[in-house]
Amino acid sequence: MENMGKEAMKTIKRALQGVLACSGLLVAGAALAVGDSPGGPAVNEINLQPPVTRIAEELYSLHTMMLILCTVIFIGVFGVMFYSIFAHRKSKGHQAAHFHESTTVEIIWTVVPFVIVVLMALPATKAVVAMKDTSNADLTVKVTGYQWKWGYDYVKGPGEGISFLSTLSTPRAEVNGHAPITDTYLQEVDNPLVVPVNKKIRVITTANDVVHSWYVPAFGVKQDAIPGFVRDTWFKAEKTGTYRGFCTELCGKEHAYMPVVVEVLSDDDYAKWVQTQKAKMSAANDDPNKTYTLAELKERGAKVYAANCAVCHQPTGKGAGDFPALDGSKVANGPIAEHVSIVLHGKNAMPSWAPTLNDVEIASVITFERNSWGNHMGDLLQPRQVADARNGKLPEGGATAAAGADQGAASGA
Repeated sequence: MENMGKEAMKTIKRALQGVLACSGLLVAGAALAVGDSPGGPAVNEINLQPPVTRIAEELYSLHTMMLILCTVIFIGVFGVMFYSIFAHRKSKGHQAAHFHESTTVEIIWTVVPFVIVVLMALPATKAVVAMKDTSNADLTVKVTGYQWKWGYDYVKGPGEGISFLSTLSTPRAEVNGHAPITDTYLQEVDNPLVVPVNKKIRVITTANDVVHSWYVPAFGVKQDAIPGFVRDTWFKAEKTGTYRGFCTELCGKEHAYMPVVVEVLSDDDYAKWVQTQKAKMSAANDDPNKTYTLAELKERGAKVYAANCAVCHQPTGKGAGDFPALDGSKVANGPIAEHVSIVLHGKNAMPSWAPTLNDVEIASVITFERNSWGNHMGDLLQPRQVADARNGKLPEGGATAAAGADQGAASGA
């Protein structure tokens, strides 16, 4: 008995120690507690984020309907099962029935699931079709995933030509645990995507390295960004504010550090933002009238290629899928006029780069492609030749490297 008493005391002591440990964890958690992230996830949130687009509202309603339907099925099936077990148990004298191939049962368990599937499929199909309708967009933005940040290029609509990278701005002191975390921990960036309210925004996604996924829960938008491929989706935010998401495809060691932040502004505020961005860009614009040397064009072209072309043609120039290799290709080693025409107007899967790249960027990237990897054409293209090509006058031949060097020396003089 004495030994049993000692064992009981030890058990109680261990239980108290466990309770104290749990209390300590709760106190520590309270000390590190943060509030809801503005426009992002809420603390202890168990439902979908409040929708701010029509698509997100449909998804919210669809989710609720499916949950209710599944709950009703669960209650119905298990209710009948438990009632049958209880009401027809052997202790009450019931005997198991012996029957085979009941036509009525066969019809019921075929028709009822079919009706349930139809009830679920109709609204789901309607929502999916609406999610894929990217026509008649007011603004088109290309979203490129990088390890580990997002690149945004305003391709068409108000703000066309604006381009920037969006990188995590949470201080590393917070990430490393050397400073208290804030409500926007790992949910803040230096340059958010900015769009106007009540406008249809088409989002074209791709990636520069590995598969990423662009996701904003409040918009009901989630689209994979795949290297060498282009996907698109859309949203139309009905409320101004800041909305937060993240990359939802495991993309490497800093996958958790590439959030998505979208600022939805009124039309007037968006117009002011566009003017500000254009002013910044014009201050740093390339000089289209300058005569560049081969080295200058190749250096700038390498950057343009990495930011815009490498995603499809690969950094090595070897190509992938529908995008042919540039290394040793007939285009990069053929007449420069044909090369310029393809870049300006596109061909097959390749889009036209005329609206996206300026004359200096196009001249640089073409020169880079013709003088990189196994290509050694030794020629170059000047921005003014690209400007002529936009007006229908294609260059008959690129200037030789020697001539380009002489022109660059003369320009410098």
